[in-house]
Amino acid sequence: MAYIVGLTGGIGSGKSTIADLFMELGVPVVDADEVSRRLVEKGSPLLSKIATHFGADILTNGGELNRSKLREIIFNRPEQKNWLNALLHPAINEEMQRQLQAQQAPYVLFVVPLLIENNLMSLCDRILIIDVSPQTQLERATKRDKNQRELIQQIMNSQVSREKRLTFADDIINNDEDFAQNGDHIKQKVLELHHRYLQLAQQKS
Repeated sequence: MAYIVGLTGGIGSGKSTIADLFMELGVPVVDADEVSRRLVEKGSPLLSKIATHFGADILTNGGELNRSKLREIIFNRPEQKNWLNALLHPAINEEMQRQLQAQQAPYVLFVVPLLIENNLMSLCDRILIIDVSPQTQLERATKRDKNQRELIQQIMNSQVSREKRLTFADDIINNDEDFAQNGDHIKQKVLELHHRYLQLAQQKS
């Protein structure tokens, strides 16, 4: 089994941007969000169960999951969040484990927004935290998702604090600055970590 580097960070930290840089270096990525999206694609059994539970309004006109509406519901009603987690988490975890075990590369990047919150650290050989200030999180996520600041703040409050997240870090990339201005520095940091992870993977094998 490949050496597993868990990548995580709070909402708006730029996890996808960093993961894409590793992918450009040929590193395979197992992304929890991508796994969950595929499991609730149009026509899937899990999406049918979600629509039956929440009503047809949870679907777009095209029959796909209305993610922003679902997010709003579950953050205002904790019991509904618990129901959704009980439905999705076993299927997501099974598919993530399958993908991780199938990797043949020296190491794999395991991208999980709620790695710490869902206590998945034990699956990882090493943990990389993408770190930004809460103010950066709020500004980026509000702009990206076109969501109300209050909802983004709620999501941030539901995640572990920045301080607690950093206590789990083996490696940290600070991504506070705009990528257009700081991209070269970030790319260099990713390249350094890539070589380190290749060495660690070799040592493990």
